[in-house]
Amino acid sequence: MQNEQNSNPKEEAEKHREERLKETGQVTLDQNEQKKKIHLLSIIGEIEGHENLSGSSKTTKYEHILPELAAIEDSREIEGVLVLLNTMGGDVDAGLAIAEMIASLSKPTVSLVLGGSHSIGVPLAVSTDYSFIVPTGTMLIHPVRMSGMMIGAKQTYDYFQKIQDRITGFVEQHSRASRKRLEQMMMETGEMTKDLGTILVGEAAVREGLIDEVGGIREALNKLYSMTGQVQAAQGAAGKEIG
Repeated sequence: MQNEQNSNPKEEAEKHREERLKETGQVTLDQNEQKKKIHLLSIIGEIEGHENLSGSSKTTKYEHILPELAAIEDSREIEGVLVLLNTMGGDVDAGLAIAEMIASLSKPTVSLVLGGSHSIGVPLAVSTDYSFIVPTGTMLIHPVRMSGMMIGAKQTYDYFQKIQDRITGFVEQHSRASRKRLEQMMMETGEMTKDLGTILVGEAAVREGLIDEVGGIREALNKLYSMTGQVQAAQGAAGKEIG
């Protein structure tokens, strides 16, 4: 009984950390030399919307991500956010909701594309303050699709266009790519055998203005440490002026 009551707080914290990582793919990085508390947010597999996907699918649930982002914004301890992306895309509304939340955070944010950030993953990749992609990482840009029964009427195509405009507008606002160029890449016919669209690999995503830099986890974390340091310096200077 005595041993149970006097359990090691460090061991309990590590156990909670492992459970959280296993359940949601999220963890707080706080063992670095800079003594920064960085929240690691992973967006992996298919982005799940209002309907549950099959149990065999790797998914990111937006009902997990949105409250976590709100908690990050409210936290006094978390200094920055690193977003790891390896997603095939998924639900448009859910993906845009996450992207808008990330973009509206007041704390420094950096994204890193690993493997791929396809379809609605493109807005997610550009939603941060700075973005990286590994040399072999890919980004797939293609027109909006809809599953299930559809009515072949003008109103349906108008609705598709509105959805497309929401996506291209967000990407244009948060990257160096123009809307015209994005639409050209979406309608490209020579890249894929059975589909429209464009696949950008590593450096190509940087050249097109979607991603800021080619790099890996080391570069992404160093950039985030630098950004959080700049924020602290600015806050310190503001405090002196007020005093």
